[in-house]
Amino acid sequence: MNWYIAVLKKYAVFKGRARRAEYWYFCLFNILIAIALGFFDGVLGTAGLLGTLYSLGVLLPGIAVTVRRLHDTSRSGWWILVGLVPIVGLIVILVFMVQDSKEGDNQYGPDPKEALA
Repeated sequence: MNWYIAVLKKYAVFKGRARRAEYWYFCLFNILIAIALGFFDGVLGTAGLLGTLYSLGVLLPGIAVTVRRLHDTSRSGWWILVGLVPIVGLIVILVFMVQDSKEGDNQYGPDPKEALA
């Protein structure tokens, strides 16, 4: 949960780097919260209102953590636009997100793994 909170604290920070754990834990908690909100939407009969509001609230942090994750693999944040290409773009982005960090400092900042060591 700390990774999720850390991403929300960096709400619109597009500079720097994000480790794989930060990105994937954010995705995991987004999925879990979306499932819970979908359940509550069904029980309350709000036709997806809670889920929609939540999705809008985490849209910007989601884009920001994806850009920082791309920076961690030594790619420009503009690579996120490849995800707009149907099927192939999403596969390319998935491969980038799964790749390990580039060791050492790069043009986007210091290695976040070294900062924890």
